Amino acid sequence: MTDLKSLEDRIDRLESKDAIRALVTDYAIACDIHDMPWLMSLFTEDARFGSPNGKMVSTGREAIREMFINTFKIRGPAYHWTHDVKVTIDPDDANKASALVHAHAETTPNGVVSIAAMKYHDTYRREGGVWRFLTREIKFLYYVPYAEYGTALNRENRVLMGGDLMPADYPEKLEAWQDYERRYRQ
Repeated sequence: MTDLKSLEDRIDRLESKDAIRALVTDYAIACDIHDMPWLMSLFTEDARFGSPNGKMVSTGREAIREMFINTFKIRGPAYHWTHDVKVTIDPDDANKASALVHAHAETTPNGVVSIAAMKYHDTYRREGGVWRFLTREIKFLYYVPYAEYGTALNRENRVLMGGDLMPADYPEKLEAWQDYERRYRQ
């Protein structure tokens, strides 16, 4: 028979996973409506936002705020949506968690209708009963003007940010992808 403490812990993990999924959704909505107070409330004071290409990197809530203010200055309407959210609660600390979040976005940087596919690698911390982002790293499969979407996946440089066309963050850089290519593509 399951003891009460074990049952409470299991319920807490389930409720935490649901709260983290809601946090991820809140982020997408806050970005789309440019609600800076709401967006910033989703991050811890010491949060870090990062991207492998270095275009979106900030440490601390105030620096993240400035990064988003600058991002939103060039972007008009946008629509972000998340798909799979795989949450793992830290087995040693119920106030820490991580997740892999699959997402898409339709955006308009500099008035150019664009589309993106990305994955977020997140860590979270529960503070005062509230889950917040501790780290959020965005990795792009592509981020291209919609007019280029039909051919973008056929090239390595398929992330357009700040006027620079850069290599995608995945899948070509992943070890599993590279191993498959070595073994099976001759």
